[in-house]
Amino acid sequence: MFNLISALLNNLGYIIVIAFLFTRIQSSRNTFVKENYNAKDIFVLSLFFGGLAIIGTYSGIDFKGSIANTRNIGVITGGLLVSPWVGIISGIIAGIHRFFLLGGEFTAVPCSISTIIGGFFVAYLSKFINEQNKYVYGFFAGFVVENLSMFLIYFLSTDRQIALEIIQTIYLPMILANALGVPIVIIIIESIIEEKEIMAGRQAKLSLEIAEKTLPYFSNGGSLDEVCKIIMNALEAKCVVLSNEKFIVGSHSYSKEYEVDHTEVKSEAAKKVLSTGKVFIANRIFNNEEFNCVKGNINSYIIVPLYQNEKVFGTLKVYFDKFGQITESKKNLIEGLSKLISTQLELTKIENFKAMARDANFKMLQTQINPHFLFNALNTISSFIRINPEKARDIILNLSTILRFNLENFDKLVTVSKEIEQVKAYINIEQARFNNKIRVNYSIEEDVENFQIPSLIVQPLVENSIKHGILPKREGGTVSIEINKIDSSHIRIIVQDDGVGIPQEVINSLNNSNFKSIGLKNVHDRLKLLYGKGLEIEKLGNGTKISFDIQFKE
Repeated sequence: MFNLISALLNNLGYIIVIAFLFTRIQSSRNTFVKENYNAKDIFVLSLFFGGLAIIGTYSGIDFKGSIANTRNIGVITGGLLVSPWVGIISGIIAGIHRFFLLGGEFTAVPCSISTIIGGFFVAYLSKFINEQNKYVYGFFAGFVVENLSMFLIYFLSTDRQIALEIIQTIYLPMILANALGVPIVIIIIESIIEEKEIMAGRQAKLSLEIAEKTLPYFSNGGSLDEVCKIIMNALEAKCVVLSNEKFIVGSHSYSKEYEVDHTEVKSEAAKKVLSTGKVFIANRIFNNEEFNCVKGNINSYIIVPLYQNEKVFGTLKVYFDKFGQITESKKNLIEGLSKLISTQLELTKIENFKAMARDANFKMLQTQINPHFLFNALNTISSFIRINPEKARDIILNLSTILRFNLENFDKLVTVSKEIEQVKAYINIEQARFNNKIRVNYSIEEDVENFQIPSLIVQPLVENSIKHGILPKREGGTVSIEINKIDSSHIRIIVQDDGVGIPQEVINSLNNSNFKSIGLKNVHDRLKLLYGKGLEIEKLGNGTKISFDIQFKE
């Protein structure tokens, strides 16, 4: 018996060595450390643990038509530690193999049945395991399944005398080897999982380091090429590329051999990611047309989407010169980086908008509440105090409305009615100054008055129409303000005048940094930041029409 115990413990050593070597293989490690297993993973792991069980059978010791073995270790470990399905499938694989194995025919039927039942038993038992009790449950499962095997050997055998002799000889060695072997193999597999957690910690640290290094380039509007360089060095890649939907906006390569040789997004793989939002991975390049981006010896790469407002607006591409570089952990890291970049770009957009809104506020104050404006307003008030005190009082109230609005609402969203209230206050002051030269028509649908829009988005357009369109005409003119609901999520705002008309060259230069009209430029850029599209300016036969759409919020 002691020789049998020694032999089975040696066989257990074979199982441990094989399990250890298998988990050292990179592709196997990637499968083990997944959070969720798909059908392919279940199949691969069932083959592995079923294979461990078969090896346990082959390395067993023949004794009077039976095989003293460590077969059930693979089945129990797979079922308890990985997945109930792995326990069931590997149990069926090992059971069928045991039934058809030449040698040990005396116990073939009971042993194959007990192994298959054992797979279902551990699948049920797996519902109750946790971090504290899994070793105990592993020992218990090994003990129960081996006892079931002995029970079936005795009651299904045609010669119970031989069956009893077999049981007396192999019972204790098999109980010890299998019941103790399961916790040991679980520890080995767990070491891989723990290593995954250590790796996850390293990746988190690496992500934070990349974030810390790249943040200044996002917040200060720096070069995206430098962002790509930081990511490339951190991942030990050969090239990193950032693109929007049409163009490459940043790239950096390890050397000229791996440089990007074009500016447009060309590859079918990148277009697929942009259209579907799904990650594209190639661990070996086969199709140059699909790849078609970076020169040099590229053998694996990954393309992940970048998001803004829950829509794909670009990609992050990372290229390597070796096969199989896109491991599960590296894939997770790069996906995390894409989310980090998306967030930083989104925050940058918000900060830019706030800065522009603040700038718009100050420019508005400078435009309206500079000494010249105040002098004109106060002079108008002074003249009306004598001839029309009620009119003077109205102008004072309008001026206070403008002051209060500018001080309270910069960089905020306000209701349409609140914005129009401020616009009317401005117009009232200008009408008081210029008498009948300025006329205004309002056409605002009632059901849009409570919808929110950026503050100071309509008034600069009205001011532009009055100063540059209406006032240059001797007879003055009319400004029309129209706000309509387009559909359930958009409104359209139109400011139109019948003044002298805007020069076409001014319209053509709207996107230039040296655009002269501060009000129009500021509104145009803010709209582009917030909604992706700026002002539409049209020169009419008699005047100017400015329109834009806003996705509103109730």
